[in-house]
Amino acid sequence: MSATIPLPYMLDFYPLEDEKFTRIHQFFTNLKAGKFTTTRCKKCSTILWQPRVVCSECFSTELEWIELPKEGELFAYTAMVLGAPLGMEKEVPFVIGIVKLDGIDLKILSRIDDVKYEDCEIGMRVELKVIRLEDERVFYRFKPK
Repeated sequence: MSATIPLPYMLDFYPLEDEKFTRIHQFFTNLKAGKFTTTRCKKCSTILWQPRVVCSECFSTELEWIELPKEGELFAYTAMVLGAPLGMEKEVPFVIGIVKLDGIDLKILSRIDDVKYEDCEIGMRVELKVIRLEDERVFYRFKPK
C-alpha cells in the first residue's frame, strides 16, 4: 500500500537553530556573533565537524566549544550545473568545495560564493562568509579572500 503526498514547492535546507529544536544551537549563536565554532571532546580531544553532542570516537558527551579559523585554502572543488536541490535551481551554476582550514587538521564541505568555477584553483585562499536568512537564521559559506 502506498500514499501520495504533494511535492513540496521548496525544501528548507537550513536547520532550525533555536535551542528548542537542536542541542547544537550554540553553533548558530556563535555564528551570529561572527565566530566559527565546533565541538571538541574533552575526553579524547577529537575535534568534531559538524558540531556534535556525542563524540563519534569515544561516545563521550563531555564536549567543549572551540573557535575555528575563518580562513583556509580550497582543497578540492566542483560546480553544480544540473540537479540542484529544490529551491536552488535558479542559482546554478555555483561552486562547491572542500576547504582546508588554516592551522588545524579539518576539512569542511561548503558552497564557495562570489567566484566562477573557471576562476577557482586548488590552494586558492578563502574566508568564511556568514549567510543571514530573512527569518534571522544564519548559515555559512566561504568566498575567495
